[in-house]
Amino acid sequence: MAELVALPMMGQTMEEGTITRWHKKEGDRVEKDEPVLEVMTDKVNMDVESPRDGVILKILQPVDAVVPVQGPLFIVGEPGDEISHLLAAAGGGQAKAEPAPAPVAPQQPTHPAEAVEQGEIKASPRARKVAEQTGVDIGMLAGKGSGPEGRIIERDVLTFAAKTRQERVRISPLAQRIAAEQGVQPQELIGTGPAGKITRQDVERARQAAPVQAGDQRVPLVGLRKMVADNVSRSFRTAPHVNLVMEVDMTEAAKLREQMLADVEARYGVRLSFTDLIVKAVALALRDHPRLNSSVADDAIVTHASVNVGVATAVSDGLVVPVVKDADRKMLPEISAEVKRLAGRAREGQLSSEDLSGGTFTVTNLGSYGVDSFSPIINPPQCAILGVGQITQKVVLREGRVDSAPAMKLCLSFDHRAVDGAPAAEFLRDVKGYLERPYRLLV
Repeated sequence: MAELVALPMMGQTMEEGTITRWHKKEGDRVEKDEPVLEVMTDKVNMDVESPRDGVILKILQPVDAVVPVQGPLFIVGEPGDEISHLLAAAGGGQAKAEPAPAPVAPQQPTHPAEAVEQGEIKASPRARKVAEQTGVDIGMLAGKGSGPEGRIIERDVLTFAAKTRQERVRISPLAQRIAAEQGVQPQELIGTGPAGKITRQDVERARQAAPVQAGDQRVPLVGLRKMVADNVSRSFRTAPHVNLVMEVDMTEAAKLREQMLADVEARYGVRLSFTDLIVKAVALALRDHPRLNSSVADDAIVTHASVNVGVATAVSDGLVVPVVKDADRKMLPEISAEVKRLAGRAREGQLSSEDLSGGTFTVTNLGSYGVDSFSPIINPPQCAILGVGQITQKVVLREGRVDSAPAMKLCLSFDHRAVDGAPAAEFLRDVKGYLERPYRLLV
């Protein structure tokens, strides 16, 4: 008997996935647990495997389709198996290739009896949070969600909010026509006409500000790039960022690393880096400053028992943050080996959801790119992130004489909802202390 295979939930926060590749085509024979397609989630790319031996009888979604959890993917069985009932259950087998559901125009209930009570609305926690932040009445989406069993997910709220914003735009008919002809989005303009109405001049100014030249390339915001864009936009929009910078004298850290290099490489097969020292220093400081090891969840601050430090890693099409679990309990060589393992898997596109989950704090190092300091964006739902700059030689005074010393800037961004300035400064000061007296990292 043929079987309909749906998109499984591959992580606690997963609501949907984007199909990036089909490993098999219709008519191909597969074995149980053999990968059939690759799906990109909000965390990582994962393979969906066949639940049984058989033949791929029907592929129900194209590449780039966005599929909700439990949405239909493919039908597997044996040649001749009846699949019409499975196609009906899958909605006729029509793939949803659009990156977002069709916008739904807002409708006000005409009678009080038509209003839906909050407790009856099926919506994900993230969707409810985004609805609150964007001022969307989530009751207006009741029964219109694109998630499993009509559940409202974040994408539904964002689409609805964009649609209502567009409908609120005041624009003259002439300006509307010119905007359509020139490819200008009216909802992105600030009107200078009466009562904020967008005029022809507003559209023409916007067009002149960003002219499209021959040879310009428009790259769709999809895949990992879109995931990164969504995450940083949400973080910057919802978390009030505060930034602190401290300069660290890296003289002793450089000496310690030099002394340990050969021994660590011989015994553990890894080359100790400054990032490894920083991860260890951060982990130890987080034990003494648990508020920095927290997440903001709805109307609560969750302080985590484990210290799991994410290390931002650049890949070809974006950024991923694999996590060193229990970093405060690991020895320096163990941290170094884990950072190298995770970075290698990231470059190969082989990170698992376990590699990317559970982070409580993030370190991002741009020193190798010649960056002195920067203001990193918090990795939600964490409440803080540490940016690391390059090590440079600085002129210093030592016992009344001029000398030079390697120095590095630490740039802390923190969520002011969870942390105030003084405790954040104390945490950063302790990280600096561990790096300037690095032998404490070995205790």
